[in-house]
Amino acid sequence: MSQPASDARVTQADRARAAIETETLLVRPASGDGGSVVARSSPMKKVAVYAALLVFALIYIYPFVVQLSTSFKTNQDAVSNPLALIPDPITTAAFHRIAQTDFPLWFMNSVIVTVCVTLGRVFLDSLAGYSLARLKYRGRDAVFTAILAVMAVPGIVLLIPKFLVLNSLGMYNTYSALIVPLLVDAAGVFIMKQFFESIPASVEEAARIDGAGTFRIFWSIVLPMARPAVITLTILSFQGSWNELAHFIIATDKPALFTLTRGVGQLTSGGLGSGKQFPISMAAALLMTIPTALVFIAFQRYFTQGANAGAEKG
Repeated sequence: MSQPASDARVTQADRARAAIETETLLVRPASGDGGSVVARSSPMKKVAVYAALLVFALIYIYPFVVQLSTSFKTNQDAVSNPLALIPDPITTAAFHRIAQTDFPLWFMNSVIVTVCVTLGRVFLDSLAGYSLARLKYRGRDAVFTAILAVMAVPGIVLLIPKFLVLNSLGMYNTYSALIVPLLVDAAGVFIMKQFFESIPASVEEAARIDGAGTFRIFWSIVLPMARPAVITLTILSFQGSWNELAHFIIATDKPALFTLTRGVGQLTSGGLGSGKQFPISMAAALLMTIPTALVFIAFQRYFTQGANAGAEKG
């Protein structure tokens, strides 16, 4: 009985040794020259890739650097040296001039509208996405097809119908006119639907067996699992509503309801008096950019996770 066991052990050792030798042959380069060529070319490729990325990064960042520099220039310096990165002299006169306008009011209106739109859009888009991904009802595919069709329609085409609806409902020149039409976004519904479909249905079945209702399952189980998609939608909603202009133009003409985009647009179109006034325009644009930049930097890691999750599913 001991001899077969010994033979078995010897056979297993031989197989292991043969596998190691085979793997070594596969990994070993065909010639000593080939391995050294790969080793020499790999660092060069990395340097080339990083150099290309650096060039594109500088091209992308350069306009923002010019914007920052122009904000601290005098009007004469901005006109004579528009691309100079060092102001001569350095002054904060543009920011003092902005403080004398209705910029604080515009900023507060933008904060109110953006926060309301972001919270409402994330909640409603998540509900709609969960409905299309999980609930079974007649016409569900037709609804999803209609949502995709809406995504293909240019937003500018809908401006006049929006104005007519807001005016007929008595919402024109109110905060509700600025907020309500932006609460639901077809792209957001699509993002949430695709992410919810990647979550295993067995998690919901276990909760349903325990007696949880549909909304309880959505709110307490599925939505927390979709955190990357929720944060991605939050960032997109915040940026979209903060930078929105066309809708705000047709929603109100009352100066007390102007947002940053509407107010700054008025400044750059002649509201500052004669002259180009580049420093004031750039300073106002710089102050507008700071909130969206802070939000993106704070949630960048989750935004990347959400994008990767969507890519893996596709």
